[in-house]
Amino acid sequence: MYDTPMSLQSCCVDFICDNLTALCEVQPAAHSDFKQTKMVFKDPETCFHANLSDQLLSTLSEKGKLNDESLSLFDPSVTALRHVNIHNAPVTSRGLRILKGHRVSQLEITGIKEVTVNDIIGCLGEWTLSNLRLLNVSRNTFLNNSKFCVVVSLSKLRNLHTLNVSSTEFNRHGLEIIAEDLPCLEVLDISSTEINDISPLKKCKNRLKSLSMYNLQLHRNSDPIGVVSELIHLVHLDVSNEATRESIITSVATERFQVPEYLSRCDANPNLVSLDISGSADVAPCVVESFLDRHKKLNFLGLALTSISEYEMFQPESSWLRNRPDLKISGEYTESQIIESLRRYLPRSAYMQKALFKLFNLSQGTEEPREDIIKLVLPAMKSHPKLLSVQMAATACLYNLTRGDVGIKIHSVLLSKCVDLTLTAMENFPNHQQLQKNALLTICSDRILQEVNFDRFRCSRLVMECMCQFDDASMNRMSVAICSILAAKISTEQTTILGAKARYMKKLLMLVEERLVIRELDITLRFTLSALWNLTDEAPSTCNVFLTEGGLELFIKLLQLTDGEETESHVQVETKILGLLNNIAEVKALRYKLMREDFIMLIKHMLHGEHIDVSYFAAGILAHLCSDGDEAWRSIAGLDRYDILEELKTVVSSWDQPKAEMVAYRSFSPFFPLLQSEDTPIQLWAVWAIHHVCSKNGKRYLTLLSNEGGHEHIQRLMTSRTVDPKVMTICQEIMDKLEECKGKPVRYCQEMEF
Repeated sequence: MYDTPMSLQSCCVDFICDNLTALCEVQPAAHSDFKQTKMVFKDPETCFHANLSDQLLSTLSEKGKLNDESLSLFDPSVTALRHVNIHNAPVTSRGLRILKGHRVSQLEITGIKEVTVNDIIGCLGEWTLSNLRLLNVSRNTFLNNSKFCVVVSLSKLRNLHTLNVSSTEFNRHGLEIIAEDLPCLEVLDISSTEINDISPLKKCKNRLKSLSMYNLQLHRNSDPIGVVSELIHLVHLDVSNEATRESIITSVATERFQVPEYLSRCDANPNLVSLDISGSADVAPCVVESFLDRHKKLNFLGLALTSISEYEMFQPESSWLRNRPDLKISGEYTESQIIESLRRYLPRSAYMQKALFKLFNLSQGTEEPREDIIKLVLPAMKSHPKLLSVQMAATACLYNLTRGDVGIKIHSVLLSKCVDLTLTAMENFPNHQQLQKNALLTICSDRILQEVNFDRFRCSRLVMECMCQFDDASMNRMSVAICSILAAKISTEQTTILGAKARYMKKLLMLVEERLVIRELDITLRFTLSALWNLTDEAPSTCNVFLTEGGLELFIKLLQLTDGEETESHVQVETKILGLLNNIAEVKALRYKLMREDFIMLIKHMLHGEHIDVSYFAAGILAHLCSDGDEAWRSIAGLDRYDILEELKTVVSSWDQPKAEMVAYRSFSPFFPLLQSEDTPIQLWAVWAIHHVCSKNGKRYLTLLSNEGGHEHIQRLMTSRTVDPKVMTICQEIMDKLEECKGKPVRYCQEMEF
């Protein structure tokens, strides 16, 4: 399509992660460092090289499948971890001890509050302690059981080049320790920490190349600008803030980094390549322009959440920017600025919300696929699942970026990820109408519903909940459209779970009743009937709920409304209604509820309908009802079972095979009792129906018939001494197709007695 396919290695790793139970087993642990049991691969020859080990670990973490048990898979005898990435996983020190046997050079363990940073370092082996080059413990904790910030363990990492302690309790004392004890430190991120004085960094002035201190509140008398200016080798500086001018500083003794003052210093960090001043207020464009003129090496300037990004010199068509083609700018004014913001500020919710909001405006009317942008929207959704502002903007963007013809050109794997995160948004905000509407707009796509792989049962359940929660015509229409398609694609067990919920059934029947009252056979009605039809297919409990909630009376009225009309919409409605009622007639325990004179007279009338779709399902209902024998019919005065059987035989015998497939079946099991009936008309309808689908879609139905033992039922019928010649002919054609499918035609001959 328009995307590079996944590598074979990535596909294999995904498969392993999705099938851990099948590929692995739990054994008693022989080593004291493990917990009492450990997970091992069933194949004793399994062995993973370093890159594969790293990818397996990070994929397990990304899929939410990493815990102490799955961590035990990474025994040093079969794996070799080098670059460890664990994010937001429910792991403990006990599981992390597996790292002792590995030579780790890069360690990223973030968002894990249950394990302190000191405990994490305590889980590392001697080689790792001596050689670790990168450590990222963002959003973890340095607090011990006594709530003291303990950072002394960082001193063991003498070869550390990169350290990220952002969004932790890291403080000035910790800064003093690392400045003194980590002689190789070049890259430092102390954003959103408790540091209020960066003076200890003077000890690093001859080696520090990158400093990020986003959202720091600094003492007014600590001279942070002077300290930063002394860092002569600095090439990256981030002094951005999430705060705007309306934000409240928590203490009168602290303030944000004074960006205007820093930009005005002529001697400030001449080697800078990257500068981020996002979120800074009261910075004059001329000051920024002057700074850029003095820093010709600069290739990135962060201007998100500022008005400066709208300045003329930063617009794509400006002559100034054409003279600096390598300069990238983050912001919210142009597409390139928004893309840069989405790429750089993933953990920052306010930045994401603003960028996505602006992206929504820009993406309206998108005519070409923009997979590059979708791949930036999805991580934002995943990183902030519980933040309504981000999810609202992101779901709206996804709709703009996947709607209509554009969605046809987007790779199905990417669309699958869009649906998964959209469903997560629906789960997290079930009561927010506009977000739910955004989600429905995205999912209600033929391409997505028919071709894309995602959890269809989860989607059906969430859409049903949405349908019940809100009384909105457009949302109802999309909900029933989605459910009508997905109900045919999920298992019988899953449709039963959905259909057996009385509140779902009540809502669907209410939508039908509303159309009946206003006598309107619109698209919403047709989708609703399709959903009901698919939900009741081979689902006795759902059929029972349908009857309990008054569905039969409602459908009789609807059939009476459509009777005599021959428009396409009328025929479609009648077909769907009769298809559902045929599902109920298949349930032996419920047939007595259909044994009503008014109902049977109506179905008998529709048996003679002009359109074969209508006649076919009416015949099916009567065949099932008649299969219960004469005893079941004695309670109905004025109707003779024998007469109905004769009519049934006459009508079915008159049918020609339609050009298109009329119906889809999950199973042939409802037909087998009919094949065992002694009444020819019942046998005739059953074999005609089987022959029909096998003729139109032999690849599917011939295999299904064979797998379910249907050929044995048909063969048994063919050897009956009383079988009707027409039934025999159709049976033989079915058997010929089965044998042709196997590649060896065989005929079955009937033994006749004279």
